[in-house]
Amino acid sequence: MTNSSIKSAKRIFEVLEYFEDVKRPISLKEVAKKCDYPTSSAAALLKSMAMLGYLFYDSYNRTYMPTMRIAQMGRWLDTGLFGDSAILAMVDFVHEKLDELVSISTQSDLHAQYIHALQTSKRLRFEVKSGDIRPLAISGIGRTLLSGHTDVEIERLLRRINAVCPREEHFELNGLMKIVNGIRRDGYMFSRHIIVQDAGVIAVLLPKRDFGRDLVLGIGGPVSRLEERQDEILACIREGIARFLS
Repeated sequence: MTNSSIKSAKRIFEVLEYFEDVKRPISLKEVAKKCDYPTSSAAALLKSMAMLGYLFYDSYNRTYMPTMRIAQMGRWLDTGLFGDSAILAMVDFVHEKLDELVSISTQSDLHAQYIHALQTSKRLRFEVKSGDIRPLAISGIGRTLLSGHTDVEIERLLRRINAVCPREEHFELNGLMKIVNGIRRDGYMFSRHIIVQDAGVIAVLLPKRDFGRDLVLGIGGPVSRLEERQDEILACIREGIARFLS
C-alpha cells in the first residue's frame, strides 16, 4: 500500500471523526482549516465522499453532512463488538447509578482500546473517547485484559511489546505477572496515576460473550473519588454483571 493511499484513507476517517465531534453540518473551509488540508484536496475529498453517497451536499448553505448510509454501516457494531445489547444495557445501568466515566475496552494487538464510553456529569473528570488506546502492559485496562490470557500468551505478548513498542510501554515479566495474578485473585484492577496523574480506573474483566472477545468494564475518574467510592463501585459492577450478563 502506497503512502498516498494511506493518507487518503486517513483523511476520510478524520473527516468522519470530525463530524462525530461537532454533530452538525460543516463547510469545505472548516474541514480544510480543522484538518490542515489544502483547500483543493479537501474539496476533492468531500466531493468524492458525496458522489459515493456518504455525504450530502447542501448547495444553499454550502455545507456537508453524513448521510444515513454512514449510520446504517455501523448498526451491526452493537452486537458485533459487544456480543449483544446486554453489555450496553449494563453500561447504562452502571453509569446511571454511579455517574462516573464508564467504559468498555478490548485488546487491539499490543494495546487496549476504548470502544465505548459514557462520561460523568461531574466537573472534575478526565476525557476518554471511543478509539483511544492505552499500553497493554502498563495501563489498568490493559493489565485487566491480560489477566484473561494464559501465562504463556502473556509472556509472548510482553516479548513483542518490549521489542516494538516505545520504551515507556515496556515492562518486566515477573512484575507484570505479580500484578496480573492479583487481578485474577481479586477479580478487579485498581489503577492509580499510571497514564494521567491523579486519574485512575477500577477495571473488571467481563464474562466472555459472542465472538470470543475479552471486554473490560472500567470506571474512571480522580483517584481520590474512586478510593472513597471503591466499595460502592465494585458492588455496582457486580450487580450490573449479575443482572445483565448472567
